[in-house]
Amino acid sequence: MSSFYVENFGCRATQADGAAIEQQLRERGLDRAEAPTGADFVVLNTCAVTAAAEQDARAALRRIRRQNPDCKIVMTGCYAQRAPAEVAALDGVSHVVGNSHKHTLAQIALARTSETNLSQIREFIPVSDLEQASANRPRAAEIFVSDIFAHTELLAAPVFDSANERTRPNLKIQDGCNNRCSFCIIPSLRGRSRSLPVQAVLREVNQLVAAGYREIVLSGINLGRWGRDLNMEGRASSPVQSSETRRSSILSFDDLIRGILSHTSIEKLRISSVEPMDWTDSLIRLVAESPRIAKHAHVPMQSGSDTVLRRMHRKYRPWHYREKIEKIREAMPDAAVGADVMVGFPGETDSEFEETQRMIEDLPFTYLHVFTFSARPGTPAATMPNQVSLHIARERNRILRDVAAAKKLAFMHSFIGRELQAITLNVMGRDENGPWTEALTDNYLKMRIRGTLEANQWLAAHVVDVENGEVLGIAAAKAEQGFEREQAVESPPVQPRSGERIQPGA
Repeated sequence: MSSFYVENFGCRATQADGAAIEQQLRERGLDRAEAPTGADFVVLNTCAVTAAAEQDARAALRRIRRQNPDCKIVMTGCYAQRAPAEVAALDGVSHVVGNSHKHTLAQIALARTSETNLSQIREFIPVSDLEQASANRPRAAEIFVSDIFAHTELLAAPVFDSANERTRPNLKIQDGCNNRCSFCIIPSLRGRSRSLPVQAVLREVNQLVAAGYREIVLSGINLGRWGRDLNMEGRASSPVQSSETRRSSILSFDDLIRGILSHTSIEKLRISSVEPMDWTDSLIRLVAESPRIAKHAHVPMQSGSDTVLRRMHRKYRPWHYREKIEKIREAMPDAAVGADVMVGFPGETDSEFEETQRMIEDLPFTYLHVFTFSARPGTPAATMPNQVSLHIARERNRILRDVAAAKKLAFMHSFIGRELQAITLNVMGRDENGPWTEALTDNYLKMRIRGTLEANQWLAAHVVDVENGEVLGIAAAKAEQGFEREQAVESPPVQPRSGERIQPGA
């Protein structure tokens, strides 16, 4: 029987696409290989958010070609959508399948004769019809790419990474983006914002609950925009619509969250990144008041400078952003509050950077994702004047990472002596103090709990220390019994599973 391996690059949306591709291939009778070296078909599900992301995909292609020269390699994802002719010219690529055709990837990859089978794929448009510049460029790989804005499909399948495969599936419920930030290439690669219909979301969540999962992470490219494209379909019968939104004929993300809480028994929902202006007072209140929603808010910031935000074409001003973060912290004093920040945007002066630094220092962030600007072809920012030199941008990145590290450390230390709720992960090991089990707290802290504990269990843990970027905890029942004295009893050795020291994600 043929086997496959899918390697994902980039964001959680890409991982969700990869899970859907795996599902396609399994439905056609293929088995998943443990590594690309043992697979007949390898799918590289690429990212294009930065030049480095595309470079990572090319490096992986070269590595797989060396290790498994006989396999068929399919390149898909955002890099394939952005530059199909460039990707097709890479040595070893058999097919290039853009985001526009991901929903037919298995059919494309497994077709034996392209003229007989591939021509039957709905809405297939050869890239030569789209890119005149590549018409005379020799290539061996077949290309399946068309206008992403003409497609309405949304691939959705739960994602299970190796550390969390038994605990925290990631469910993509939204794709695409209608914003046009000047630095971002994603809208042109993923298309318009589109949402997984209400009933489909509830069905997926209930299936995961029935399978035993106790936390689900909701994700999307622009998650807070969920439902805007569903307003003309089935409003009256929607099981998640409130009386207020029924009157206004608008389905909101808040409605969906309430619907999931009402129509499923999931123990914990975690919301991934939501844009600042979509953190409405209603959503903040809902997250704060429900014990079934993780106390975790990730709110992209990008810059604390008004002039930079305007050049970025962001839809909020620094004072709007500050107000949102302060409201979140007031409603949830112990919540994790994170942000994405970009340094080195074209024209960013020292004073503009310092505005961002001061704002970060002032606000109650508990972690940051700091990115250095990467010019993406076709975006307005790529041709803006006064591009910032790389060494200056990297130094600014370092400064903000240092600020973020200090804030994260202070946040972790604030919980010493307190009790936190945490879900046990599928990562275990042993150190000089005996066996331990990795967990993730409700407020997004990595925790190492003493003892060997079954994965996928919510429990209360007493925080005793902070070490190597993790809080150290003792399960509450153990703490009450005097856990330290129990360590004198010899415990069986526990071997960590290979490759599973993975940073949990929101």
